[in-house]
Amino acid sequence: MKCLNTEEFVIIGYTEPQRSRVGFGALLVGYYTPSGVLTYAGKVGTGYSREFLKSFQARLEQIEQDKPTAVLPKRTYMRAKVHWVKPCYLAQVEFTEWTRDNILRHPAFLGLREDKDLREVVIDRPL
Repeated sequence: MKCLNTEEFVIIGYTEPQRSRVGFGALLVGYYTPSGVLTYAGKVGTGYSREFLKSFQARLEQIEQDKPTAVLPKRTYMRAKVHWVKPCYLAQVEFTEWTRDNILRHPAFLGLREDKDLREVVIDRPL
């Protein structure tokens, strides 16, 4: 039996879809540190319905911006083209664990959280 963690994360961007995928490839997510810094937590590329991929991508296009609003770890490398967005939405995400670099391992999208304020997503990760 696999033990899974669940947490809310701020959506900070998305990648281009690959091959036959529609909408977007993965959501980039982050969290606020106790000092108020929005920090990158990883990419969530699974758990979406085809309908959600198409409809949510249209919403994300409306809030695109040129630069990331989150602090990215020094060795962060994005293979796919990234579209950064203003932090407006929260994602409920399931994952197995945090890596040593404070990135989510095996994350899966569970749904949007519209009942919480973005600033409530504070995670205290040890450095």
